[in-house]
Amino acid sequence: MVATVVTFLVLLAALVVLRAVMLVRSRGSVPCRLRVGDGAWRSGVARYADGELHWIPLLGVRLRPRHAIARRGLVVSARREIGDGLYAVDCGGSTRDVSLAMSADALTGFLAWLESAPPSAYLDVA
Repeated sequence: MVATVVTFLVLLAALVVLRAVMLVRSRGSVPCRLRVGDGAWRSGVARYADGELHWIPLLGVRLRPRHAIARRGLVVSARREIGDGLYAVDCGGSTRDVSLAMSADALTGFLAWLESAPPSAYLDVA
């Protein structure tokens, strides 16, 4: 009985690790932390898809995004270095207040993605 439970837990842990590796290595994905309002930072993966930034938590079962941040009307109000080579951007506008933390390279890609919006989109990059 104990061996069955241990085997199940090891298999479950292996599946969670495999999911995290697949998310991080999938094309067009970057490691990204997210904070909603004044909550805690949560680790995950960000993907760009059809005018939205999809954020998927690193640990979990589902592969669907937990947050979808639309590029249209997105306002970057501040950016700052938070240490360990990570930079945070505070975003608002048509979405609720969220903060994203990512590497310098990922931040450059994020800002380029914002600036590459169609001319009809409202943009404000700090």
